[in-house]
Amino acid sequence: MFPPGFFDRADPSPDRFFYSPPRLVTHIDDQAIAAVGALYRELGLTGEVLDLMSSWVSHFTEPPARLVALGMNQVELAANPQAHEWLIHNLNDTPRLPFDDDSFDAVTCCVSVDYLTRPIEVFTDVARVLRPGGLFVVTFSNRCFPTKAIRGWLYADDAGHLEIVRRYFEAADGWGEPATKQCIPPGGPGDPLYAVYAAAL
Repeated sequence: MFPPGFFDRADPSPDRFFYSPPRLVTHIDDQAIAAVGALYRELGLTGEVLDLMSSWVSHFTEPPARLVALGMNQVELAANPQAHEWLIHNLNDTPRLPFDDDSFDAVTCCVSVDYLTRPIEVFTDVARVLRPGGLFVVTFSNRCFPTKAIRGWLYADDAGHLEIVRRYFEAADGWGEPATKQCIPPGGPGDPLYAVYAAAL
């Protein structure tokens, strides 16, 4: 499904070095941030939520009942005003999540899926920690750190990115049919913003 070299990166050094400096900035513009929050509200992500590859912003318009932020930088995570809990965890080193089965009502991943080098393993384990019917919502734009994004992502356009994430869901265990959504199209106001999401079986 994915050719040799697809998950290679220009910078293969350990991620902890790249993510050690805090980056207290937003990686998409205000319109795209608002589009992410509107999608979370539309999909009803209000219960216990895990925010994967998180930082100091989790993009909810209204915080869920419990938000756990998982990311790579302690300063960024500690500054997240919506997070009730946070922890450091590198999914490229350890795709298995440090949570019990059926721990969350929803899982989110915003503008970070392009950095996963073992996405099928991650998506499979997300299904494990979700309660049956819980959604995994993956949102992304055309912004990235190119040295850390996988090669297959860099060579794809926006439509290709939607197809890549859809195939992650299809290749992983534990998912229903993924849905795709264009939240802000190219050429519109704000950064382009796309989503792929599916329910855990």
